[in-house]
Amino acid sequence: MGRKWNNIKEKKASKDKNTSRIYAKFGREIYVAAKQGEPDPELNQNLKFVLERAKTYNVPKNIVERAIEKAKGGGEENYDELRYEGFGPNGSMIIVDALTNNVNRTASEVRAAFNKNGGNMGVSGSVAYMFDQTAVIGFEGKSEEEVLEILMEADIDVRDILEEEGTVIVYAEPDQFHAVQETIKNAGITDFTVAELTMLAQNELALSEDVQEQFEKLVDAIEDLEDVQQVYHNVELS
Repeated sequence: MGRKWNNIKEKKASKDKNTSRIYAKFGREIYVAAKQGEPDPELNQNLKFVLERAKTYNVPKNIVERAIEKAKGGGEENYDELRYEGFGPNGSMIIVDALTNNVNRTASEVRAAFNKNGGNMGVSGSVAYMFDQTAVIGFEGKSEEEVLEILMEADIDVRDILEEEGTVIVYAEPDQFHAVQETIKNAGITDFTVAELTMLAQNELALSEDVQEQFEKLVDAIEDLEDVQQVYHNVELS
């Protein structure tokens, strides 16, 4: 799973270059989570998860508070959660998650991004079966052995634990996300480099340099769309 962690790091590094865009996306996601349930993260697990993710991207407090206050005030904006699946060059696979207040607009924009950049949309289920939803939690300050012992003492059995470049990465079942993170917090860790529920490819695809450049152009075009929240793929980034 080590390469998958590298892919997540590349994704975060790319988004870090576009802070205004990522902050806007988090503002929308926080608003939706707070509106769908209680505006208190201790009473709303979905909101709590989004806020934990937001911390790893250094989303400013004022953006978080503004989104929650908007939800408390009964904001009239309603968003649909959508998932699109498609293919890029050389059999690469892409999953696109979106939040939109205009389904037709978003579908048209996502399809256009695929078509103009060497890809094509697939039908629902054409790609997702090759991915596993996974909780990924990364942090520094503990060794792989220490983390394994901490989780064993808490009777938490995870998929995998790896240590790379001083960062420990825990891969767990989606419903273990909060249990794993709270257990790590109780062991003295307060900062996380990654805290995601992501879609990890069961098998990663290596592309030649020129094809990977074309693939990255496709992914960038999709991520640039206002309604797109997350993009997952099976390409091994170099």
